[in-house]
Amino acid sequence: MNRARTARTTRTYDRSGAPRRSRGGGRPQTAPRGEFALPRTVTPALPAVESFAELTMPARLLAALGREGVTVPFPIQAATLPNSLAGRDVLGRGRTGSGKTLAFGLAVLARTAGRRAEPRQPLALVLVPTRELAQQVTDALTPYARSVGLRSVAVVGGMSIGRQAGALRAGAEVVVATPGRLKDLIDRGDCRLDDVAVTVLDEADQMTDMGFLPQVTALLDQVRPEGQRMLFSATLDRNVDLLVRRYLTDPVVHSVDPPAGAVTTMEHHVLHVHDADKHRTTTEIAARDGRVIMFLDTKHAVDRLTRDLLHSGVRAAALHGGKSQPQRTRTLTQFKNGHVTVLVATNVAARGIHVDNLDLVVNVDPPSDHKDYLHRGGRTARAGESGSVITLVTPGQRRAMSRLMASAGITPRITPVRSGDTELGRITGAQDPPGVPVVITAPIAERPRRASSSPRGRRGRTGQGRPVGEAPRRRAQRQPAVAPAA
Repeated sequence: MNRARTARTTRTYDRSGAPRRSRGGGRPQTAPRGEFALPRTVTPALPAVESFAELTMPARLLAALGREGVTVPFPIQAATLPNSLAGRDVLGRGRTGSGKTLAFGLAVLARTAGRRAEPRQPLALVLVPTRELAQQVTDALTPYARSVGLRSVAVVGGMSIGRQAGALRAGAEVVVATPGRLKDLIDRGDCRLDDVAVTVLDEADQMTDMGFLPQVTALLDQVRPEGQRMLFSATLDRNVDLLVRRYLTDPVVHSVDPPAGAVTTMEHHVLHVHDADKHRTTTEIAARDGRVIMFLDTKHAVDRLTRDLLHSGVRAAALHGGKSQPQRTRTLTQFKNGHVTVLVATNVAARGIHVDNLDLVVNVDPPSDHKDYLHRGGRTARAGESGSVITLVTPGQRRAMSRLMASAGITPRITPVRSGDTELGRITGAQDPPGVPVVITAPIAERPRRASSSPRGRRGRTGQGRPVGEAPRRRAQRQPAVAPAA
């Protein structure tokens, strides 16, 4: 696989990875709001296409697109695919839901098709920041990978490392991985990146925000140096700048959204609430018809609100980093199929979760910075659909929220509300909760575990020490109905 290269620019770097000099002289232009100036493309980009049929892809891949009902490319796909299929590096800025997965995924599969990976030596790598995003990318690409005979594997923490090592030993052409687990497998000798010719960094800004930058650079240093690299990110800050300038050569640049990531199909509302009325307001919003994601800052706050909503008759489930990966996967499945209508989450759900027809996101706790706000809000108004982002703001939070919205480049609609208000119902669909406690059962059975007296043998049990989904044997009168760990 030879890269299509012309007018290659030579760069040198200091030990931190920052560029020392660049051809053409001068310092990069400073961009507003903490974002760097997009690099200039030396080689002209190929023109965008209007249909997938115009692209040079395997016929079986095009046929798979038709079977999946994917007929018209999204803007980021139409613009980047002609160039990525030709072997060019790509820098794409776009919020989640803009079609980035197929934008890089189709290029990865088309350029890898026809090759066979040796044991432990994948041919293509997609790095993502979270387990949920890794699974979503893998699921999205699987039908297309199968159509061209490629094997893919998700490599993430919280799941059996032995099973993932076995898949790599058997040979997998495409690996979708979180940095930490991939490093573990490399350290064990179960994976090598010498043959990786196509590398993708998805949600690069979150990887750097989560402290993965040293791991990411260490992994990128192990792939083929002449290989193709694609980087996609919702925002482009200084840490992403380092990755772009160090690892991308003459990239084709495409930006779907403005730097702040504002989306015209999304409404932004700030609801001024009183501290004493915030919980009741939250409960009424949760009782609306239709699904909603509610974001809070801490795991304990998520668990507490979930218990309260269940006791009020709202079908809610919790999602945060304290849950095991099987529990998190089951909860997302319940939310997507409608068994659960309210997903109460920490920022673990702010990236990489796609749910069709989700029209409302609620920040019960306002986010700490504008990037968190944009990524939380990115769960709605996806793929051109409409949606609303609601943020509940108490008097002491108003000034900070004003600054955050200004940084995000958003002018929200501000409305004072109280629980039971007609205006609250008009904006959010809020209504009185049923008031009858509910128990969310698990429709997806987990694998049985061997009995063990050790703490390790009691994984997958609720806080009361019983198996998931089993009714409590004691204190049933004194405890509200709660969902099993999900």
